[in-house]
Amino acid sequence: MRQYSADLTPPWKKPQPVPEVPAEPGLVVEEPGTGFCGAVTGCEAGTVTLEDRFGKRRVFPLEPRGFLLEGRAVTLVRPPSGPTRPTRTASGSVAVPGARARVARAGRIYVEGRHDAELVERVWGDDLRIEGVVVEYLEGVDDLPAIVDAFAPGPDARLGVLVDHLVPGTKEWRIAQAVTSEHALVVGHPYVDVWEAVKPSSLGIPGWPRVPRGQDWKTGVCRALGWPENTGAAWQAILGRVRSYKDLEPALLGSVERLIDHVTAP
Repeated sequence: MRQYSADLTPPWKKPQPVPEVPAEPGLVVEEPGTGFCGAVTGCEAGTVTLEDRFGKRRVFPLEPRGFLLEGRAVTLVRPPSGPTRPTRTASGSVAVPGARARVARAGRIYVEGRHDAELVERVWGDDLRIEGVVVEYLEGVDDLPAIVDAFAPGPDARLGVLVDHLVPGTKEWRIAQAVTSEHALVVGHPYVDVWEAVKPSSLGIPGWPRVPRGQDWKTGVCRALGWPENTGAAWQAILGRVRSYKDLEPALLGSVERLIDHVTAP
């Protein structure tokens, strides 16, 4: 004989218990009522604050069965140790402890050269691995139209391209205009080389020197700053001073964030 509760609700219709999960900083959950998905940035008595990947924050009550964790209902509870300061990636995103790299997407981000790729990896590497985005370099943009044609961007394989010295009227600008489409986004920064996207203050120099036309820019920079004329060693020294997004100019930050959003768009 089946047993009923005091309120006559049959046991197979009563809500099943769900696990209680501490709202630790960095835990990624979804609030099903609004669809808002984000990482925990703070937990106070009765409320939890979530931040999505765009930096938007919302506060929600800590209610039973109030959130989804990996698609399953959970009850968030305040961590025993109380609120703690979350750690962040070099890009400024909330770090997700223990997160595994996602299987690589069909979409890609192309950058002009090895230095560009290394700088993007230094600042956005953790974010890109979680999103499953691979960065490749082109060694220049002259062959970009043929490369984009061969890639064949589409809804499930979006392409993003970061171009140096993307200024209206330049060769780079004309190439970018020719290949940009709904599924292929080309953005850039105004600097002659990605070196200039590193803030001079982070390197302890007053500013990036002007290099006369016709002279190799990197070599000219080394010469003007009194550095040994070894551009490979100079770059490693520059890269070593980049610890987070705060060491980069806003023009580069905005462009890379746009590319990541484009490639990971649903």
